Amino acid sequence: MAQPYLTLTTFIEHENEVRRSRFICAICPAGSVEQAQAFIAERRRLHPSATHNCSAYVIGQSVQKGDDDGEPGGTAGTPMVQALAGRGFSDVVAVVTRYFGGVLLGAGGLVRAYGSAVTETLDRAEPVRMVPARLMRVSVAHDQAGRAENDLRASRYAVREVAYGASVVFSVAVGADEVTAFGDWVATLTAGRALVEAGPAIHVPG
Repeated sequence: MAQPYLTLTTFIEHENEVRRSRFICAICPAGSVEQAQAFIAERRRLHPSATHNCSAYVIGQSVQKGDDDGEPGGTAGTPMVQALAGRGFSDVVAVVTRYFGGVLLGAGGLVRAYGSAVTETLDRAEPVRMVPARLMRVSVAHDQAGRAENDLRASRYAVREVAYGASVVFSVAVGADEVTAFGDWVATLTAGRALVEAGPAIHVPG
């Protein structure tokens, strides 16, 4: 079952120093693996002389991936993923760029440094809470479309798309706990002439 999660809407960056090594953490929203990988590639282009550009992303409810980028196995990507997921974040990507300062940190020190780089950056973020919802399809006849659209846009439900064909179909984001009430409301609004169908599960700010 889908659960609420936190995400970001803007890029954020924070730098700290651990025993003379610089750790620059950048976190960005990412709605897909492709977006996450593009952000990681961009950070590597920005810091080509860095010792390491380690990364982690959490996408949706099931995709979690970390990359140590040459650090000892499990000392960078994994604690970064754990920092993101442990704070309840999803649809985000983090890259921690390290400039080595000459002092070895050891495995435990690396785990702490990379995990802390992410959590300290998240501490400075303004997260958005996303809650489970359903994308509902409301089909009405053309002679009802104008009024239906006005009422939908004036309501608390978010109209995502309007498609014109044999009928007019509105795609509307509805909280998971409001699906039944939404169907009843549309039925009243259209005197029972609308067809309401449940579409894919999504998340919306809430």
